[in-house]
Amino acid sequence: MADHVDRVLEQWGAQRPDLDVSPMAVIGRLSRLSRLIDAELRRTFSAHGLDPASFDVLATLRRSGPPHHLTPAELMRASMVTSGAVTQRLDRLEARGLVTRTPSETDGRGVHVALTDDGRALIDQALPDHVDTENRLLAALTKTQRDTLSDGLRNLLESLGDTTD
Repeated sequence: MADHVDRVLEQWGAQRPDLDVSPMAVIGRLSRLSRLIDAELRRTFSAHGLDPASFDVLATLRRSGPPHHLTPAELMRASMVTSGAVTQRLDRLEARGLVTRTPSETDGRGVHVALTDDGRALIDQALPDHVDTENRLLAALTKTQRDTLSDGLRNLLESLGDTTD
């Protein structure tokens, strides 16, 4: 069985046999997977009235542990949301009563973002559906294949500077 990327590689092989296009096998498949995965995750988030960035903000606060609050800067570093998107997402989530922003007791300019009870209930409801979606998307892979793929992707991310340090 062949996929779209196999066809692209075949075409380049015929047109540019002098060029090693093998990196396209990985990058092309990652790009196509990213689009397919994003669409499926968006459907899951949408079923809960969320978009990917809002889900990520709520999930980041939830996994931070009690009292489930972070500064906007901590939230940006711990989530997969850019700094510009954090303020926008916080405004929307606060308007929906899912988070609160309160002045820091130790820093007069600082703010703490915290989950409300409604925010915690929503993320606790959405998270199992999110995990189910991810499991469904990875169902074609064995646990060993998942682990191998995860390790390889981690190595690639680290080599490109995407680390927690």
